[in-house]
This record gives sequence, C-alpha cells and structure tokens, in this order.
Amino acid sequence: QVTLVESGGGLVQAGGSLRLSCAASGRTVGRRIMGWFRQAPGKEREFVAVISWLGARTYYPDSVKGRFAISRDNAKSTVFLQMNSLKPEDTAVYYCAAGRSGSGLTGLPNMSEFDSWGQGTQVTVSS
Repeated sequence: QVTLVESGGGLVQAGGSLRLSCAASGRTVGRRIMGWFRQAPGKEREFVAVISWLGARTYYPDSVKGRFAISRDNAKSTVFLQMNSLKPEDTAVYYCAAGRSGSGLTGLPNMSEFDSWGQGTQVTVSS
C-alpha cells in the first residue's frame, strides 16, 4: 500500500552522526504510526524507534535511548531518524516501516503492527 524509500545511510566513524530519511508515497502518512528497525548479519530484525501519529509520543529500546531521535513531517510524508554518538554495534541495515491506517501507538510495538516496509539503507560504523 504505502511505498517507503530510505536514504541517508553510509559509513561513519564511531562517535559520529547520521540522519536517515524515509519518504512515503501517497498523500499522507497521517493516522499511521511510523517506525525504524535494523538488522545486522546473523541477527533478528530489531526495533529501534517509533513515533505516534502527530509526533507527540516516541519510544526507544535501551540500546539507542538518548542517542537516537525519531521525528516526522506529515505534510511532507517524511520520517527521520537522527543518530548521534554512533557505535560499531549500530552497524546494520536500517528499515523504515509504516503502521496500519487507523492503528495507534499503545506502547513498544511489534513488527506485526507494521504493514509497509522500505528497502533498507546500510549504516556502517567503524571503530
């Protein structure tokens, strides 16, 4: 349904920063929670960040809390992930995801709450 395209990944030194963007097709991503996940080789896909419909609430796992920040611009149908103080263990393919239309943010989400996924963008953090 919703087509998502990530950009902004790349190679960065430990301690550096990157800003990922996710552009959505269609008129709006309103009434959809938006999230970021990541997957490193040999590991399960991992929740990174989620944001409510209007951006009032966000949730993060302990692994990125205080370093990453998700934001959204519904008028531009875009979601962002600002990543600061990057660590080598942040190295992964990062995926943008959109929730089902009309489904709100009730807490830490499961992957099953998202029905649209981007193609992923590689983030590599060197030590």
